[in-house]
Amino acid sequence: MKTFGIILLASAGLLDVRAAEDTASAGTTNSVVISTEYIDRLVAEARTNNPAQLAADSRADAAAANVESIRSWDDPMFTIGGNVFGRQGFDARQEGDLVYGLQEKLPLWGIPRLNRRVAAAERSVRQAQGDARFQQLRRDIAKTLIAAALARQVVDIGEQDLAWLGATSKAVESKYRSGQADLADTLQIQNALALRADQLRTDKLELTHDQFVLNRLLNRPHDSPWPSLQLPPVAPPVPYSAKLLALALAHEPNLKVMDQEVEQAKANVERTQRARRPEVSVGIQGYQYSGGAGDAGFREGVFTLNFSLPWANVGKYRKDYDREKKNEQSAEREREDQTLTVREELHHLTVDLDARRRQALLYKDEISIRAAQALSDRLTV
Repeated sequence: MKTFGIILLASAGLLDVRAAEDTASAGTTNSVVISTEYIDRLVAEARTNNPAQLAADSRADAAAANVESIRSWDDPMFTIGGNVFGRQGFDARQEGDLVYGLQEKLPLWGIPRLNRRVAAAERSVRQAQGDARFQQLRRDIAKTLIAAALARQVVDIGEQDLAWLGATSKAVESKYRSGQADLADTLQIQNALALRADQLRTDKLELTHDQFVLNRLLNRPHDSPWPSLQLPPVAPPVPYSAKLLALALAHEPNLKVMDQEVEQAKANVERTQRARRPEVSVGIQGYQYSGGAGDAGFREGVFTLNFSLPWANVGKYRKDYDREKKNEQSAEREREDQTLTVREELHHLTVDLDARRRQALLYKDEISIRAAQALSDRLTV
């Protein structure tokens, strides 16, 4: 949300000196004016190359695969064993000494459906996090583009300023040698020239670093060249309004993530509430005599119905439910706090935008004109 403020701040630098604009536009053959279309092209490249974005997309894909992996029926359990009879016990030929069977857990109480709902909620959270990471990547690219364009303007203006100080220093030194200037004036302009040259070197290094950051965001080689970036024009006013707030609340990425986290917490609450119900499984067992009797040796079959007794852990299940309910309440409170934060940031942003816009127009319509007149007057003296 703070990107627009940075754009206007950078625009003020663009309009700082009108003469610098004219020289830069006339002397630059490989220049690009920052626009939404240009940012979109770079963001599309970053989405397929940026490691952090690829990691977020992979987590979303993994969560989507997890939804498809939820099973309605558990794998059946096969049992095989044997009976051992004593002398006073049953006859193995009558009862059978081999035991085998299958047991299957029944998908009751809607547990598989709830498991899929929890997995789907996690998938939605991961997708929202991936979208939020994408918006953050877009913000970082836009901010760095603006910073690089502003650094380019600062370097261009610095080079002109250094040239003017060099010419002024030579003129003062000439006047000093002819006795028309004081030594103090000569030393002062020489100091100013040295400081400006050192500052220009720093500004060039800052421009190089901004280009380095852009290459990192796009996962390009660190020394990949960039065109001369030009700042966009001054943005129109953006007043605070109910419509602007509604748009911010509907599209703020972190708020979308928290919305999905609330839904995930609700799904966990419902699944935990159902977990206290008994697990039920059915089975079948067969008894066979290993010695055989001409009839395949089968002696007996048994059908079983098994179920757990969760009543002994009622208190534990209640604590599980209370835990998930608290998690749900926590997610809802965090979402409410994020909503208030969005309102605050949006209001502060509109105030900051208005101040930066007025500053940019002040430089464009008044300060740059007076500065050009003062420079022209100084050069004609």
